[in-house]
Amino acid sequence: MTARPPVPPFTRETAIEKVRQAEDGWNTRDPEKVALAYTADSRWRNRAEFVTGRDEIVEFLRRKWARELDYRLIKELWAFDGNRIAVRFAYESHDDSGNWFRSYGNENWEFDENGLMAVRHACINDLQIKETDRKYHWPIGRRPDDHPGLSDLGF
Repeated sequence: MTARPPVPPFTRETAIEKVRQAEDGWNTRDPEKVALAYTADSRWRNRAEFVTGRDEIVEFLRRKWARELDYRLIKELWAFDGNRIAVRFAYESHDDSGNWFRSYGNENWEFDENGLMAVRHACINDLQIKETDRKYHWPIGRRPDDHPGLSDLGF
């Protein structure tokens, strides 16, 4: 198994780095690439859906990004200890009818010794917004370093 630094136990700096890596990965909207950050038998709870293993992660993400169009995500470290990280996040996307949403949530992560995520629990709430209320306007892909984070945006 190849290590995916940073690896636990996390410091504040390495936890922040891990959170940004996760944000950057999800902003690619590439299910196969994103799945490589998780153990082969990773277990997820995402809203009311339960996912186990990379194949199911890939299928889940394909479905997600087929319906959540122009997806842009910001994650922020909430807390960390040893091999666990808690994150809060918000993302914006629209459906195929052009309805925009901002989805807010929290995730709890647990990592193996190689820095792969073995457990992910996500709670998410969706808020319909007007297109004019959007805050995430960077080109699809990685959030620019100078773009405000969640706390800066008041989220």
